[in-house]
Amino acid sequence: MNAGKWVKRLGVTLACVLVLVAGIGAWIVVQNDFAVREVQVAIPGSKQPLKAVLALPTEEKGPWGLVVFAHGDGAADASRDGFYRPIWEAFARAGYASLSWNKPGVDGAPGNWLHQRMSDRSVEVDAALDWAKRRPEIDPNRLGVWGISQSGWVLPKVAGERTDLRFMILVGAAVNWLRQGEYNLRTQLHDQGAPDGELDAELRRRAAQLRLLEDGAGYDTYLASGLDSPPMSEDRWRFVLENFRADVTDQLPKVHTPTLLVLGDHDRNVDVKETEAAYRAGIPRDLLTVENLRDGSHSAVKYELDNPDSIWGLITFVAAPRSLYVPGYLDLLTEYAKKHGQ
Repeated sequence: MNAGKWVKRLGVTLACVLVLVAGIGAWIVVQNDFAVREVQVAIPGSKQPLKAVLALPTEEKGPWGLVVFAHGDGAADASRDGFYRPIWEAFARAGYASLSWNKPGVDGAPGNWLHQRMSDRSVEVDAALDWAKRRPEIDPNRLGVWGISQSGWVLPKVAGERTDLRFMILVGAAVNWLRQGEYNLRTQLHDQGAPDGELDAELRRRAAQLRLLEDGAGYDTYLASGLDSPPMSEDRWRFVLENFRADVTDQLPKVHTPTLLVLGDHDRNVDVKETEAAYRAGIPRDLLTVENLRDGSHSAVKYELDNPDSIWGLITFVAAPRSLYVPGYLDLLTEYAKKHGQ
C-alpha cells in the first residue's frame, strides 16, 4: 500500500475519532443539563450564616413549593458534589424549588460541622424554612423536607415540632447511632469475608470505645487507648462524643407529617428492617408510606454502582447522572411531592 493511501486512511480514522469524542462530549453536556436554576443565597443561622443554594424550577413560574435538604454524615457542599442535582430536578417537575447548604466549614462556609449536635442541625433546618417562607418566589403553604442517612436524627424533630410541613422524605434513615454503627461494622466485615475471629476482635474494640464514650473521655485519653488505627481526628472524636446517644424512637410518635420512607434492600450502612419497624410503630399508618427499592443502596443508587472504587459508577456519574439511581426513584419523589402539594 502506498503512502498516500495510508495518509488517507489515517485521516479518515482521526476524523471518526474526533466525531466520536465530540459526540460523547455533547452527550455528557446534555446529560448534565438539569432543569433548575441555581441561586447562591445566605441564610441567617442560629450560630453562623448558612452558605446555600436555592435551586429553582426553570419550566414553571413561581411562587414554588420548597423542599429543604438535610445531609447525611461527612463533609458536604450544597449539591453533595452534584449528587443532588437529579433530585432537585425531580422536585422541580413537581413545582418545587430545593434548598440546600454547605455544612459549616465546607467550601468557605463559616463554622465546623464536626462541632454540631443533631439538634443543632435541626435548628438549621428550622431557620432555613422560616427564612424561605418570607421569600417572594416561595409558596409558604407548600413546604417539605428531604434527608438521607444521618438526617434521620435531624428531620423527625423538625417535623414533630412544626405544623407547616406538607411532607417529609427520608432515605436510608438510621434509628439508633450505636446499633447502626455495629450493623455497618458487621456488614463490612461480612462483605470482606472476614473470619469470625476478626469480627469478635472488632466487636471487643468497639465495646472498649463505647466505654470511653460513656465516660466522656477526652481526646488524649482516646489516643492513649490505641483502639483505632489510624485514630479519629480530635474534631471527629468530639462529634461522636456529642452524638453517640442519638436515637429517634421517642421522636417518631410526635411526627404528624405525611412521611415517605425510602429503603434500599442492599443498604450496608443501616439495618432497614429495624428502620421500617420503628417507623411503622411510631408514625400513624395513614401518614406513612414505605418504599423498598430492589437492588437499592443506602442512598437509593443502584447497588452495583454505589462503590467509590466502581469505574462504572464514576462513568455513570459523569455521563448519565440520573441513571445512578434505582429506576423509579426520581419519579417517586416527583409524584409524592405532587400528591402532597395540592
